[in-house]
Amino acid sequence: MKKETMASRCASPISPNAFLSLFTLSISLLSVSSVGDCLVRSADSPEIPPPLPVLPIPTSRQLRWQSSPMALFLHFGPNTFTDSEWGSGHADPSVFRPTRLDAAQWVGVAKQAGFSRVILTAKHHDGFCLWPSEYTDYSVRSSPWRGGRGDVVAELSSAARDAGVGLGLYLSPWDRHEPLYGRTVEYNEFYMGQMAELLTRYGEIKEVWLDGAKGEGEKDMDYYFESWFSLIRQLQPRAVIFSDAGPDTRWIGDEAGVASSTCWSPFNRSSAKIGGTDPQYSRSGDPVGHDWVPAECDVSIRPGWFWHASEVPKSARTLLDIYYKSVGRNCLLLLNVPPNSSGLISEEDVQVLQEFNELRGSIFDENLARSALLSASSTRGGMMNNSRFSPENVLKEGIYSYWAPEENQSDWTLHLRFQEKVKFNVLQVQEPIQLGQRVIQFHLDTLNNGEEWRQVINGTTVGYQRLLQFPMLETQELRFVIDKSRGDPLISYLGVYVDSFSILTETSTNTSQTHANGSWVIMKTARDNPLSATL
Repeated sequence: MKKETMASRCASPISPNAFLSLFTLSISLLSVSSVGDCLVRSADSPEIPPPLPVLPIPTSRQLRWQSSPMALFLHFGPNTFTDSEWGSGHADPSVFRPTRLDAAQWVGVAKQAGFSRVILTAKHHDGFCLWPSEYTDYSVRSSPWRGGRGDVVAELSSAARDAGVGLGLYLSPWDRHEPLYGRTVEYNEFYMGQMAELLTRYGEIKEVWLDGAKGEGEKDMDYYFESWFSLIRQLQPRAVIFSDAGPDTRWIGDEAGVASSTCWSPFNRSSAKIGGTDPQYSRSGDPVGHDWVPAECDVSIRPGWFWHASEVPKSARTLLDIYYKSVGRNCLLLLNVPPNSSGLISEEDVQVLQEFNELRGSIFDENLARSALLSASSTRGGMMNNSRFSPENVLKEGIYSYWAPEENQSDWTLHLRFQEKVKFNVLQVQEPIQLGQRVIQFHLDTLNNGEEWRQVINGTTVGYQRLLQFPMLETQELRFVIDKSRGDPLISYLGVYVDSFSILTETSTNTSQTHANGSWVIMKTARDNPLSATL
């Protein structure tokens, strides 16, 4: 009898049913591959690595900073009691006498409204110190508050630590009280001594905030910024440093909380000067920049930066509009909420912040894209072989899972098909910025009556997060198309949402509906929604 070999068995004809069973098994066992006569699991095959980063990329401290997109600024000091913005430096310390100061209330308000960090003006331009500095008597030590034994920075540090909220500090370089100001070497030594006090007495500091503000006609003064930065790195290596020119995060170039519709985190620090950077360069960043310096948008909830009894806060819908134009444009929102003269955040400000938080929750708590079936033009390593880079990753929150296309492609598309038609008017996109900022241009299409694709909206940069608004859309199929990219694009999150609070009115006759950057005007009118009654 002829001996039956494995080869002869494999060569024998099989029935159609047996073939179908084997084909189905081969499709279901995606983790298995055939090698000769043996079956080897893909787990034994080399893992496909992530793509190379596109430089520059963020440091670990910048990644931590950017993952918390909102911080609360606290302007507080003698100006609060003298109804002024830029104090002269000559106000008597006795004016500082808050009767109900409660740093835990400040931190609680911030946390409940969704802010993960607070930044205090430890010293503003008037030179008054909210801690008992050893280098000057112009501080809380000379005030009647707490009998001259108070320390606002210490109380805020303790409250923030207890609440799990990060602490940042602003130490104004311009000091209108200190006699040494104008004597370059002596004042820089004085300033660094005060900086060392703040960075060694109060635990971990998440952000050190600096600027180049100085009034016209003031004394000439050279700041030793690089020496300051080195000291901060030495004493608080995890802290990010803010200034007009970084090194870690930059000013957006205005105090309206509004970023450019094109906003790159790459930036050239060599092209920027603290106190003298081109505002347009600050707003847009630089697609060929060598440094990673993301932008921070600062704005006050009130017309002034310090509390004034005659002023009222912005509405929650106004803050929502600012949110879209800051956080929604690859920036951090630094919202100033100044404590009042009693030492508390005013009730009307608290109410607005609560409403602002409710608005964001109502809009962004439900990502409608989660119900869609996703596919992609290609997937790194092949669609059938590598879930590590699959399109389904864009529905997982966070930047460390992402869709990556196959290399050397020109078609970069994510396709979403819903079981039934859905309505939405907000698009959210995120990139895995740990591998660089890549997307230059993109657009969103809808399948019109199941026949032809129609463009809904387009945009430029993405970065950590991009939010785009457009008139309410009802569709069953979408495609997100990346038109231009620095290297192969990567997308970590894609979301579509319903915003029932901002109404967009078309003011352009542009029929392509590429209205991301100004041809749609937000009308601040309430809709039929349970939250509307409180706004």
